[in-house]
Amino acid sequence: MVTLRQIRSVVAVAEEGSFTKAAVRENATQSGISQHIAAVEHLLGVALFERTSDGVQMTPAGRRYYRHAITVLRNLETAAGEARAAGTGISGDVRAGLMPAFTRAALVPPLQRVITDHPQINIHITEGYSGTLTEMVRAGQLDFALVPAFSGGVGLTVSPLARDREMLVSGPQMSLQHGQPVRLADLPPLKIIVPSVSNVRRGKLEEYFESHGGRIERLLEMDAMNGTLGLIARTDWVAVLPGLICVPDQDGDLRRISPIIDPPLYSDFVVIEPARKPISQQGLVFLEELREEINRLVVS
Repeated sequence: MVTLRQIRSVVAVAEEGSFTKAAVRENATQSGISQHIAAVEHLLGVALFERTSDGVQMTPAGRRYYRHAITVLRNLETAAGEARAAGTGISGDVRAGLMPAFTRAALVPPLQRVITDHPQINIHITEGYSGTLTEMVRAGQLDFALVPAFSGGVGLTVSPLARDREMLVSGPQMSLQHGQPVRLADLPPLKIIVPSVSNVRRGKLEEYFESHGGRIERLLEMDAMNGTLGLIARTDWVAVLPGLICVPDQDGDLRRISPIIDPPLYSDFVVIEPARKPISQQGLVFLEELREEINRLVVS
C-alpha cells in the first residue's frame, strides 16, 4: 500500500526536479525522500524517475503516475476544505498574486466586497509580474495568481480568466489623439518601455512589432508600472499596455490611450494555481469577485 507521504514525495520530486529540493519542500531528509520513491517504484515494478545532467526527470511511467497523484492530493484538499466550510463556514487565509494591470483598476471593488461580506476571510495580496508570480505559485507561496496566458508546466494548473485589448499609451508630448485608434506602421520610430524577458507579454509584443511594421527608436526595459506610467506622462516614451490598466486614464489628461488596429492586439489572461492543491473555498470567493470585476472592465 502506498502511503500519502510517499505520494507527496513523488509529486515533490516531479515538480522540483531534484531530490534535494523536494526534501526541503517536504521538510524531510534527502535519504527519506529517496526511500519513499524507491518504495513506490518497488511496489509498482517500474522506474518513475531517471537522473540526467539537468537533474531528475520523470519517465513515461512517472508522468502517468504524477497525473494521478496530484488528482489524489487535490481531492483530499477539496474534501478537507468542504468539510471545514460545512462545520465553521467559509473562513481562513487567501494568498493571491496580481499583476499591476489588475491591482490598478480591478482590485478595490472585489476586495471591498469580500472584506465586508466575509470578515472571517483574511486576504494577502502580492503584486508582481508574471515570472515572479508563477514561481511563487509553483513553490506554494501563493494560492493562485492572475497572469498572461501561457502553456503552464509541471506543478501548475492553468484555467482561462479573460481577454483584453492592448493599447498604445502615450503622453501629451506624442500629440496622439486620446481614444483614436492607431496603426503602428503609421507612427514614427518609438521610444518604447517594455517588460523584462521573464514576462510572457514581452515576446508577444516583439513579435507583433516585427510582423506589423512597428519601428523602435529606443527600448527601455522596466518591470515597474508606476515608473512606466510616470515616465509616459512626462516624456515622449510610450508603452503597449492592456486596456484594463488604462481604465483610470479615461479622461486622457496625463496619458493618451490609443487602441491598436490593423490588426488589433489582444492579450489573454489565466488563473494559475499549484497543481497539487486546489484553490480553497475562501480563495474561490475572492477569485470569483475578481473575475466578475475584470470581465466587466476588459476592452473587447
